[in-house]
Amino acid sequence: MQRTLYVINPNRSGIVTQGIDAALKPLRVPGGPRIECLTSEDGPPGVQTQQDVDGAVMPLVRRCVALPADCAAVIIACFSDPGLHAVREAMAPRRVPVLGISECGLLTALTLGQRFGVIAILDTSIPRHLRAYGAMGILDRFAGERAIGLQVSELTDHALTLERMIDAGRHLVQHQGADVLVMGCAGMAGFRDALQDAVGVPVVEPTQAAVSMALGRALLGW
Repeated sequence: MQRTLYVINPNRSGIVTQGIDAALKPLRVPGGPRIECLTSEDGPPGVQTQQDVDGAVMPLVRRCVALPADCAAVIIACFSDPGLHAVREAMAPRRVPVLGISECGLLTALTLGQRFGVIAILDTSIPRHLRAYGAMGILDRFAGERAIGLQVSELTDHALTLERMIDAGRHLVQHQGADVLVMGCAGMAGFRDALQDAVGVPVVEPTQAAVSMALGRALLGW
């Protein structure tokens, strides 16, 4: 039986899921596990507030425990890592690893530079992110975070989104000392290459980072 990595978007935006799916194309390798991207139909329209994060948890848990027997790993494709520990607990009896894209993206960034910067969608997201960085113990490597002032639904305006991401990225690099950037929303998945070319430092797309880790674990039997 071919094993499958299930990448689950905790919000109900199919457009976001499509962007994630496209960004994962380079990781679909011959002989490797399947990568299937799913949308949480019972989730919020976007995960932008703490209430959104909390409201996404139980629908996500229910979706994960219902995954078929071919499940080799679950990747929670939201930068707030909603329900990460609840889903890990729920999937523990099946010994299925569960990865959050924030945790994986940040850990990847630490291998690519000394000080990481994060591009968020909204200013209100930043305090929530900072709590996560503190819990991970990585604030001494944190250069800063800047928001582009767009909601998840507005990321479909590609020209505006990329313009604001480049502005934020350049500020983090030139004025706050970041030498690696992390994209702080799964809805930004399609902008990594253009952003990296514009800012001149490595850019981590966190869903790619998490799926890369899951892929390694599946192939190595960890």
